[in-house]
Amino acid sequence: MPAWVRSRPCSRGTQQQRTVRCQAAEPAPAAKAVGRDRYRPSSYSELVADASKSVMAAINDGVDLMEVEFPAVPTNIDAYKGSSDLFIDSNIQYALLAAKQIAATGKKVHLVAPDFGEYARSYKMFKPSLDLMQGVSMGHLKEAKAADFVSGIQSLFAGSAPESAAAGAAADVYIVTNITGVELPALEEYTQQVSKGKPVVTWNLELDTLRGDLGLLGYPPKDLQYRFLSRVRPVFFLRARDYSKSVPVAPFIINYSGALFREYPGPWQVLLKQDSGEYACIAEGPLRYNLGEVKEELMAAMGLNTEEAGSTMAFLRRGYKTSTWFEDDSEQEQHRDWRL
Repeated sequence: MPAWVRSRPCSRGTQQQRTVRCQAAEPAPAAKAVGRDRYRPSSYSELVADASKSVMAAINDGVDLMEVEFPAVPTNIDAYKGSSDLFIDSNIQYALLAAKQIAATGKKVHLVAPDFGEYARSYKMFKPSLDLMQGVSMGHLKEAKAADFVSGIQSLFAGSAPESAAAGAAADVYIVTNITGVELPALEEYTQQVSKGKPVVTWNLELDTLRGDLGLLGYPPKDLQYRFLSRVRPVFFLRARDYSKSVPVAPFIINYSGALFREYPGPWQVLLKQDSGEYACIAEGPLRYNLGEVKEELMAAMGLNTEEAGSTMAFLRRGYKTSTWFEDDSEQEQHRDWRL
């Protein structure tokens, strides 16, 4: 990696960022705080602590529906799935740590699983930790409803997990984790019937992946994004990406990595990964970058953005589409919070 890349300061609002953001229907809000010039959490505990601080800052500003996302398992583990036990158990563990830190401020925190079966499994596994935490409880999305046939069958085999509806109703903050795309309507219903305007944190749900499935057979309609998911404000967001590009001279293949980052109340940032493992800011702005824009910023910082704009080679490199349907359909959104 060239030395100039390692020392490059963060560009405060690039020309590309200004051009893209001018297409928004409303003027972009001013960032409330500057972002990080460099970021390298030393452990998952530090990562969760940073996320908890962002959640508390958002709660203090009146945000009631928010998103936390970071790699729940090391990025060198190939092709992990959201349904894997490693991913699920890691999310519960980190969510409990965040709940403990938020509860230390005097708030009651309720950790919410997708259904009774997953709640009972997680409760049994993490009961020793829960017993040591003041102000932290656990429940599930269906706790406010009368038990249906499936929940009744689950309860017969799930062991002695306690009834959670009362703890859910008494909570001040809710952390929802490990739900899938088909359970998103249940999350919306939970915010209406249980949390009722109290802060809800979606914890490592990989919402962009779930958004991409909307409208497919067996999944909720796209209207769920326009009506509900567009309300979810990202308050701590770290999504790492690895790329490579072929060049006509040695070493012929250049690998580079970066991340889309946001730490509330700071701006959205594009970070370039250094040889040391540290992330350095190369661009930032008040509105969310799509992944195509992130890649363009990284290529520019690496000096790899060499194709002439509008050329055939540039088209072949980038493809026809560099954004998703939910990133493009801004005119149909009822809220803009997910972009802020």
